[in-house]
Amino acid sequence: MRSLDEMIQRVSIRSAADILPAAQALHKECSRWLPGWWFVPTPNIASKAPMVDGDGNILVLSVFGFSEETEQSWEESRIALHSPLHRACRYESEPFWANEQGFHTAQHNPYLDDIDTSNFEKRAQCPAAVAIPIHLPFGVIGALFFGPKDPEKLDLSAEFAEHSDELSVYAHRLIAGYQKVMRKRQWLPANCQLTKREVECLRWASIGKTDKEISIILSRSHATVRFHIQNAGEKLDAVNRSQTIFKAGQLGYLGLAA
Repeated sequence: MRSLDEMIQRVSIRSAADILPAAQALHKECSRWLPGWWFVPTPNIASKAPMVDGDGNILVLSVFGFSEETEQSWEESRIALHSPLHRACRYESEPFWANEQGFHTAQHNPYLDDIDTSNFEKRAQCPAAVAIPIHLPFGVIGALFFGPKDPEKLDLSAEFAEHSDELSVYAHRLIAGYQKVMRKRQWLPANCQLTKREVECLRWASIGKTDKEISIILSRSHATVRFHIQNAGEKLDAVNRSQTIFKAGQLGYLGLAA
C-alpha cells in the first residue's frame, strides 16, 4: 500500500506534462477504494471549461471513464448555477455528501440547511454524491465530485467517513497544481499590500456604505475616505470603485467577520 506522502507526490502537478499521470494516479486510487463509483475533478466550478491534459484531451473522457454525452452534461454552464452540489461548495470548505434529503457534513453548516435539494437528481446530474470543495486563491473554487454508479444507493455515510478526508488531500494537491500550471494570465497585481485604513474603508464600501456614511462611521472626513479608496484602487490596478472592491475581495482583504 502506498504511503500518504508517496501518493501526494504522484498526484502533484508541477508542469503540463504532469497532468495526465497525476489524474491517472488519482483515478486509480479512487477506483481502488470505491469500485463502481464515478469521479469528476473540476478545476473551477464557475467555468464550463473541462479539465484537460497537456495535449488538450478532456480528462473525464480519457481517464475517468465518462462518455461524451455524460461529460457534456457535467460541463454545461447551468449546472454550476443550479446544481445544489455546486452551490454548497460556495458555502462549505470541507467535504460533504448529499442527496435529495439534504447535506451531511462532519461539522454542521447552517448555510447548507437553506439550500433547496428538491429535484436533486435532475439538478445535480446524480441521485447522491460526495463533494470535496477546493477553495483556492483569487476566489477560485474547484471540487472533486464522486458517487456510486448504482442509482439505488443513496446513503453514502460509510464511504464518506472512511475516505473523504484522505481523498481531500489528494484532490487539493491535484487541482491546486492544475490551476497554477494552466493559469495563462495575471489578473491581479502581485505583492499588493493595503493599509489598515484602506481595508476599513473598502470593507464598509463592500456592504453598500457611501463615502459619506463611511466617514461618519470611521470619524474621518469625506475626502479622507475617498482618498483611501482611490489609493487602494491604484494599488490594485482597478478602473473604478466596484473593481477595487472586487479585487480586494479576491485577495481576501474583505472577509466577513465571524
